Amino acid sequence: MNPRLTIATAGRVLQQIRADHRTVGLLIVVPVVLIGLLAWIFSGTRVFDNIGAPLLGVFPFVVMFLVTSVTTLRERSSGTLERLLSTPLGKGDFLAGYALAFGALAVVQALVATGFAVWVFGLDVAGPRWLLVVVAVVDAVLGTATGLFVSAFARTEFQAVQFMPAFVLPQFLLCGLLVPRDGLPRALELFSDVLPLSYAVDAMRTLTARVDAAGDVGRDVAIVAAFAVAAIALGSLTLRRRTA
Repeated sequence: MNPRLTIATAGRVLQQIRADHRTVGLLIVVPVVLIGLLAWIFSGTRVFDNIGAPLLGVFPFVVMFLVTSVTTLRERSSGTLERLLSTPLGKGDFLAGYALAFGALAVVQALVATGFAVWVFGLDVAGPRWLLVVVAVVDAVLGTATGLFVSAFARTEFQAVQFMPAFVLPQFLLCGLLVPRDGLPRALELFSDVLPLSYAVDAMRTLTARVDAAGDVGRDVAIVAAFAVAAIALGSLTLRRRTA
């Protein structure tokens, strides 16, 4: 990979997103609105403190998966990717540039969403608050990497969106957000152990419950990051120049 080409790709992606106000709203505004809605619904109870932090890990994954898969498919179907790959730009530069661009957006998203959750909506966090941002960013990068991977198997933007039930919904159901993972049937619990979103939710729950959370959270973050790296590596193998 060429660092200069990677940075140039990231800059191009950021410029495109900056000009798309709807995408900016989806990335930055929608998570805050959803978190605020939950805080309002469960005001006066402890429910928001129990699910608010895990949702800070779930929302970035879902949003980044959706935006990245659609954007990558659009680049391929329009012929932009084919033109780019006819230059010295390689697949690794393209994927790394996308990951870098959306990683930067993830930092902004995580800072805004976490800031609103903690200081505006009153989310109670026992552990270091900066770790909430770290987990949210890593989970957003995972969503980006997964979106890059699955976009290779879609031919239309609608098909890219259809991958959400296959890749996102099972993780949402089994990650421990709705039911503690140790309360799941044994087969489902074992299946949840190989789903990256489970470790993001575990990290967020640990942060809300324990002051000395850094060690366990660091392990969970490392696992999520490993899944992200694996998804990018697989994406470099499956990325096609054009949609057939």
